[in-house]
Amino acid sequence: MQTFALLALTGFTSLVQSTPVAPAQPRSLPQAQPYLQTRQANNSSMPACAQVSEAMYGDGTATAKQVVPAGIAWDCINSVKLNATSAKLLIESIKPYIEWQSTLTVLKNPPAEYAEKVQPAVDIMGGLDQIISDVDSGNFANEYAFGWALYTLIQSAHDGHFSFVPDSIGGIFQWGRNVPLVSVSEDGEQLPAVFAFEDVLGLQYKNISYTPSAVAKIDGAEATEYLQTLSQLGSLQDRDALYNNVFYELAQVGLGDSGSGTGMFTGGGRGRYVYPGATTTFTFANGTERTIENYARVRYSFRNVNSSETLAKEWFTYGSAASAQTASQESKTILAAAASGATGPGYPDPVSIGPFNLINGFYIDGDEYKDVAVLSIPNFVGTSAAQKAFQATSKEFLAKALADGKTKLILDLQANGGGTILQGYDLFKQLFPDYDPYGANRYRATEAADLIGQTYSQRASLAPRGSNSSLSLAQASYFDYHQDMTADGRSFTSWAEKFGPHDVNGDNYTMLSRWNLSDYYTNVSSGGIYVTGYGPLSNITGPPKFQPENIVIVTDGYCASTCTIFSEFLTKQAGVKTIAMGGRSNKNAIQAIGGVKGVNNYQFGYIQQAAQYSMRWNPAMKDTILAGFNNDMPYYRAAAGVSPGVNVRDGLSQNDTSGIALQFVYEEADCRLYYTPEMTVDITALWKAAADARWGQGGKCVAGGNYGQKRSSYEATTELKPRRVHVSQAVAVKKVEAFEKSFGLETNCHMTGDGFMHP
Repeated sequence: MQTFALLALTGFTSLVQSTPVAPAQPRSLPQAQPYLQTRQANNSSMPACAQVSEAMYGDGTATAKQVVPAGIAWDCINSVKLNATSAKLLIESIKPYIEWQSTLTVLKNPPAEYAEKVQPAVDIMGGLDQIISDVDSGNFANEYAFGWALYTLIQSAHDGHFSFVPDSIGGIFQWGRNVPLVSVSEDGEQLPAVFAFEDVLGLQYKNISYTPSAVAKIDGAEATEYLQTLSQLGSLQDRDALYNNVFYELAQVGLGDSGSGTGMFTGGGRGRYVYPGATTTFTFANGTERTIENYARVRYSFRNVNSSETLAKEWFTYGSAASAQTASQESKTILAAAASGATGPGYPDPVSIGPFNLINGFYIDGDEYKDVAVLSIPNFVGTSAAQKAFQATSKEFLAKALADGKTKLILDLQANGGGTILQGYDLFKQLFPDYDPYGANRYRATEAADLIGQTYSQRASLAPRGSNSSLSLAQASYFDYHQDMTADGRSFTSWAEKFGPHDVNGDNYTMLSRWNLSDYYTNVSSGGIYVTGYGPLSNITGPPKFQPENIVIVTDGYCASTCTIFSEFLTKQAGVKTIAMGGRSNKNAIQAIGGVKGVNNYQFGYIQQAAQYSMRWNPAMKDTILAGFNNDMPYYRAAAGVSPGVNVRDGLSQNDTSGIALQFVYEEADCRLYYTPEMTVDITALWKAAADARWGQGGKCVAGGNYGQKRSSYEATTELKPRRVHVSQAVAVKKVEAFEKSFGLETNCHMTGDGFMHP
């Protein structure tokens, strides 16, 4: 994929120094619809979908092009007429699953501080009914308009566990731009501004002859306002975390295709579902303008697709199992190529190397940091292949760091969207062996959950736990009352006791429960590991590995799901402090944790499986509402590779008396730091700034600091002064090449029910 600037040491081309072109017309940026609803002028008499096919195969070769101009793809997808019958059936078919969403009632009437500082109220079930009404009234011009209304309704909950991506939104095309952006402060004190990442990279590794200028406007709108509006279509809760996710970030890039790529602006993460317009025009602070053409990634084969009718027949499945389509081998090849990952540039060599860049241990060069260790944890593992290696890496590194005289520890949680729940418990127990992780949680007490729990608990009670493998499916489940323990650590006596329900703030919830980490099936729930301090590892006890005051958490706000569980243990039970990076261009305190604080997600498929097993084990259940989970419509109409899901468990604070889930509790970080240009290409610059701020080596917090000296200068950054990392030309070439390769990175993350947020 060709990037806009040529990243060679000679002939480097910048957006800023390019020849100005005529500006594009300003565009309004409505929050609840794509940014360019009006069609681009198209003088071709060929149908738009045929133009897509020609763009892919027009040269007569057998290999399809993976990307096409965004404008013709937009015209194509908007030419597919709405199947109103299927649309209404889809809405009705997903309602039983959405009833499991733990936060439905609170979303309608959130706490005042949440509504003011985080996100406004949203009525999900009422919104679904409104969509049906709009279908009946003919208010949707096409399949895309219907799909966008459904997608953005659920996305507006800002819950990374709660997702449904219709086929028209993510199944046919996904969108992108070729220019990554960053938001940086010139010196860490001036307010940050937006820059083209190539310009910042050029400052670090090239002797460039121009002064990079900030991006002042995008498509005629003030740049930060445009990007803040775009960011609201992301998966996070917190607005500063959402803003960070617009930009190129080393930790996300290091995750390859399981992260959010090179930023939402370029089509990473949920940016891939937002149409960016046919072109994007940048206006710089120095008056220079450049316009680029945007692109669409084609998800399916368009060979022989010559009209919207052909596209609908080939790749839209409207509800009949007989009409279900699977991707052709050619399409699978396209998807596989688009999903190819990239190694993470900007990092030093690890001291301890973990699996797939999910966890690595580092030291920091320089005598002033000789006592500091860094454990980088951008993910808590979403694949069974890495569970044991992940645990082994942290154990190895912590022991080595202590043996090497390290007394301070930075826990870098940037880009961490969660992972296996009990990996978070385990790492906390490795750091604090004698602490008892609290982790109380609850479900929304729905009729379906009750019926499944009755059936599972009855079946699981047929034999002692672990004595009969045919019962393991039931026994290794929340729906077996034997699995968990009460909030005060005793066993439940029945499913009825565990289920309740209890009225809390206007909705019914199950009794609070906690993981029983000594349970027979703990290693099944944890992907194959035993949690430190329990079971075979129960002999591991003792004082903290590092004192709480010598540990600091660094986040970009992306921390979600299992990451929030881990952070809750560290901050509330152990008293560890936090540093939040970046955020919007202001001097306010911001949150360290900006992602979903729900503590478990279920895919629709898992809920369906539980319902269907319940009906198999107890045929009487076939005459209950569980029969509604036999409908496969949600899977026919969901984009391939993005499993729909809901958040099923709320997390609650220890000693909580309010009943308010952690998802709706606003908590500011202990310190805020701006990203500087150096931090966007060298992660050690960020770690050094964090160490300086936390342990008094001259660092200054922008805001919120319970430690560190406050900054006083808040002028706005408009240009970046010359700077250069002092490395040889050969090293500079290799570093630039590593960054250049990452520019083609795309998100290909499959959410599972283990506590991972869908990016």
